[in-house]
Amino acid sequence: MKAIAINDIIEKLENKEDVHVIDVREPYELLDGKIPGAINIPLGQIPYRLSDLEKTTPYYIVCLSGARSQSAVQFLESQGYDVTNLTGGMMFYQGPQGV
Repeated sequence: MKAIAINDIIEKLENKEDVHVIDVREPYELLDGKIPGAINIPLGQIPYRLSDLEKTTPYYIVCLSGARSQSAVQFLESQGYDVTNLTGGMMFYQGPQGV
């Protein structure tokens, strides 16, 4: 499983890299902030939203602590997607907040 530290995504955002972040938290959890541009697909909806994702697009997966994102990464990898876990989760994210 590929993984990077949560705050490594900040550098990618600052460099204006084309990053695709999927936040697997529940919608109410996003009230505490999210990574700018992240799309919300709660963990339980991932198997039903595969048609919304491109297998050739690299995705960074995030949750609050890193546990749910790890589960999502394992599942998405088994389906052939290019995914990377953002370890530490939003609990340790120190970058700009999106809405």
